[in-house]
Amino acid sequence: MSQLIIWTYDWVPEGPRGFVRDLRLRWACEEAGLAYTVRTVPFKDRGSDHFARQPFGQVPFLSDGELELFESGAGLLHLGRKSDILMPRDPVGEAQTLQWTIAALNSIEMVTVPWWFLGVTGTQSSPLTGWMESRLAHMERIFTEREWLAADRFTVADLLMADVLRVTNVRAFGDRPATEAYIQRITARPAFKKAHADQMAQFAAADKDQT
Repeated sequence: MSQLIIWTYDWVPEGPRGFVRDLRLRWACEEAGLAYTVRTVPFKDRGSDHFARQPFGQVPFLSDGELELFESGAGLLHLGRKSDILMPRDPVGEAQTLQWTIAALNSIEMVTVPWWFLGVTGTQSSPLTGWMESRLAHMERIFTEREWLAADRFTVADLLMADVLRVTNVRAFGDRPATEAYIQRITARPAFKKAHADQMAQFAAADKDQT
């Protein structure tokens, strides 16, 4: 079996720690019991080798033998193919998991990320607020009706949706008790706790090398 390698930055400032998206791949591997190692690329001086593997100079990217993937969503779907813990093998469960994984990226994160970015840049009365409020309200309704997004159990769709929704400012937006209960339940899983702790420890250990 080929060796999975998750690539992330060698260091990041304190703000994004615990939210850098290599955590999604670490978490998935921990859930599935897939052996992996973590390697790094420079955060400050991103070279041609980095851009050859990730054309936007971001992380994560994933190596699996001769196969390489960038984008956390693509990496999660690849890992899902390796484990039925992440991706059901029956056609209905697989389809449900796939649609909700894509929904987390295309219907929720595509709204929450620009909304968050406008907020941190000091923009007042973001034109995206109403759009995000509508999308989050739809998810609140979903979470009042079901425990899991797909297949009546935990899948990679829950992993990704919870990771998108747990971003601090998004999580604090509005009164959404079912969503909050969902985030708490999914992030209470031991695999998340280990992946999160490992990422935090890695970046903290790299502080000593910063000047």
